[in-house]
Amino acid sequence: MRLRLRALYFGQSKAALRFQAIILVVDLAIIALFVVTPVLRDTRYFLPIDYTVAAILALDLLARAVAARNLKRWLRQLFVLLDIFILVTLIFPMTFINLGFLRIVRLWSLSRSGTLWRPLRRSKYSQYELPAKAVVNLVTFLFLATGFIYTFFFRQTSGLEGYLDALYFTVASVTTTGYGDITLDGPAGKLTSILIMIIGISLFFNLAQAVFKPPKVQYQCPTCGLLRHDPDAIHCKACGEQLNIPNAGD
Repeated sequence: MRLRLRALYFGQSKAALRFQAIILVVDLAIIALFVVTPVLRDTRYFLPIDYTVAAILALDLLARAVAARNLKRWLRQLFVLLDIFILVTLIFPMTFINLGFLRIVRLWSLSRSGTLWRPLRRSKYSQYELPAKAVVNLVTFLFLATGFIYTFFFRQTSGLEGYLDALYFTVASVTTTGYGDITLDGPAGKLTSILIMIIGISLFFNLAQAVFKPPKVQYQCPTCGLLRHDPDAIHCKACGEQLNIPNAGD
C-alpha cells in the first residue's frame, strides 16, 4: 500500500497524474469552501459541510503519512503541521470558532508543498511559477485578513453583508486607497489596519517584482546546483560551470 500510494502521489504515470489532478481539484474546492465559511457559519449547512471536509482532509493526511519515506521528518514539515491544525478546527468547529479564518492558510501550505505547481512545471508555462506563487501569497493574505476582520470586527453584521464589508475594507487597506467609509474602531482596529497596509504593500511589491523582473529558466547546474538561470546563459553565474540549457522548443 505504501508503494502504491507513493506512486500515486509522486509518480509520473498516467494514473498518477490523473490522481494528482483529482487531489488538486479537491484541494482547491476545499479552499474555496474555507473562503466562504464565515458566510456559511450561521446556516444549517455549516456542520455537515465542515465534517465532510474534515473526513476528506483526514483521509488525505493519512494517505500522505503512509506514503512518506520518513514519517518523523514528514510530520516536522510546516505545511503538514498546518494541515493538522486545520483538521483540528474542522473536527471541533464550535470550540475553535474564532480560529476558523486560519483555514485559508491551507492555500499557502498547498503552494509550499509543491502540489499546486506540479502541473505548471510539466507544461510550457513553467516560467510563470514565480509570479503565480506571488499571486497565491497575496490572495492568501487577503482572505486571511478578511476572515480575521470579519471574526473580530464585523460579526455583528452576520452573513454575506458583514463578510463583504470585511473584504472591502481589506482590499481598500492593502491598496492604500482608504476611502474611509468603513473603518475599524479602537486601538486594536488601528493596529490591524496598519499591519494590513504594511504586509499588503510588501506582497504587492513582491508580485510586481515577480512579474516585471527578467524571466528565468529552471536548469540545475551540475556543479553547484543553482536552479534558476537566464534563458541565454552559457555559464553558471554562481560557479562558472558551462551550461547546456535546452531551448523552449526542444
